[in-house]
Amino acid sequence: MNFTPSITVAFTGHRSYDGSAADMLIDTIEMLYARGMRVFLCGMAVGFDISAAEAVIVGKALHHDIRLVAVVPFGEQALRFNDSDRERFRAILKEADETILLSAEYHAGVYALRNNYLVDHASIIIAWFDGSSGGTGYTVRRALSCGREVINLYPNEVIPKQYMGRKTKCTSSVEDKRGIAV
Repeated sequence: MNFTPSITVAFTGHRSYDGSAADMLIDTIEMLYARGMRVFLCGMAVGFDISAAEAVIVGKALHHDIRLVAVVPFGEQALRFNDSDRERFRAILKEADETILLSAEYHAGVYALRNNYLVDHASIIIAWFDGSSGGTGYTVRRALSCGREVINLYPNEVIPKQYMGRKTKCTSSVEDKRGIAV
C-alpha cells in the first residue's frame, strides 16, 4: 500500500490504557476522516494501540476508503501478550489492509524504531499520554519536534512544556539499528 503522511494518522499510548476513551477514539477518527485522513497506522502494542486499531475497524465499516496499517515492531511480538490480547492482536491483523514488519526478531531499540516509523509516516498523532516518561512520552516529544499535530485524549492532561522543544529535521524513512531503511 502506498500512503502519504498528509492523509495519515498514527496512534501512541500507554499499555495501561483501560478502554475509557473508546467512544472518544471513534469520534476522533470520524472527525479526522472528515478532514481527509484515510490511513491509520497502529503500532500494535497492548493497551491504547490495540484499542485504537479496533476503533479504526469500526470506522472501516462506515467508510470503505479508510485503511488500517498494522506496524508490528518484530515478529513474535504477540507471544509476549496474554491470551486475550494475543487474540485481539491476531483479529486486528486479519482486518488490517497491510502489515508492516519492522524487524524479524526482537532487538534493543526495536520499539523506538516502531515509534519513529509512526511519527515519520504520519502528519497527526492521536495519543493517550498521561505526561509520564517512556515510549509514549518519547513519541509525543518526537512528533511535536517534527511539527506533527498531536491530539491527546487523556483526560485533563496537558502536554508538558518540556515537550515543546525546538523543531528537528525528520525524515520519511527510518533505519533500524543495522542501517536498513524501512
